[in-house]
Amino acid sequence: MQSDNPTAAILLIGDEILSGRTRDLNAHHLAGILNGIGIDLREIRVVADDHGAIVAALSALDKAIGGAWDMVFTSGGIGPTHDDITADAVADAYGTSIEINPEARRMMEERWSRLGTEITPSRLRMARIPVGATLIENAESAAPGFSIGGAHVMAGVPSVFRSMVEALIPRLNPGRPPVSLTIRVDRPESEIAEGLRAVAADFPDLSLGSYPFREDGGFGTNLVLRGLDEARVEQAAAALRNRLSL
Repeated sequence: MQSDNPTAAILLIGDEILSGRTRDLNAHHLAGILNGIGIDLREIRVVADDHGAIVAALSALDKAIGGAWDMVFTSGGIGPTHDDITADAVADAYGTSIEINPEARRMMEERWSRLGTEITPSRLRMARIPVGATLIENAESAAPGFSIGGAHVMAGVPSVFRSMVEALIPRLNPGRPPVSLTIRVDRPESEIAEGLRAVAADFPDLSLGSYPFREDGGFGTNLVLRGLDEARVEQAAAALRNRLSL
C-alpha cells in the first residue's frame, strides 16, 4: 500500500518475552492505535535486556539516528531493578548523558507521599532520564516514560504502557487512517490465489491480503483490502468479486 504517512517501528525489550515467560500485549495494543491514526507500523522487533542490542536496534530503527523509520516506540526495561537498562542504552544511542530528572522525581515523590511509600535508591532509578528527553506522563503509577529523537520509551507492564500511550498519542503527528474492507470467500486459498494475484497487480497502490480459516469442517478465506482512498478500495473489491464470480 503506497502511503505518505509517518512510519513507525515497535521495539520490545525483555528477556522474559524471548524466553516465552511473558506474552506481549503491548505491540498488539499499540499497532491498532497507530493504524487508527494513520501512522504506518512497518516493523516489530524484540531484543534481550542487553545494552548493546538495544543501542543497535534503536540505531537501525529510528531515522533520527540513521535508522529506517520516522519513529520508534519501545516497551520494557525502565523499572527499578538491575536488569532495567533501557534508559541507559537509550542515552548512549542518542549520545547524551543520564541523570535524575527533577520533574520525574517530583511526580513520583508526590505519589509515594500520598501512599506512604518509602523512597529508596531502587525506586529513584525510575526517575533517571536521558538529558534532553521529554517526559511521557503515567497516570497509572507516576514513573514516567520519555521521548528523545524519534523514540518514545515506555514501560513494559501493560496497564502502565497503555497509560503512557494515552498520554503520548495527542503529541504525535497523525497521517491518513486506511480504509479496510473484508470479503469472505467460502473456498480454500489455493482456489482464489490466481484471481487475487491478478487484482493485486491491477491495484498496486492497495494492500490485498488473504487469510485462510477452517469452519464447520470446510475451508474458507478472508480477503482484506486496505488503502487510503475509499473509492479505490471499493473499485478493487468490485474487481475482485467479478474475478472470483462472487
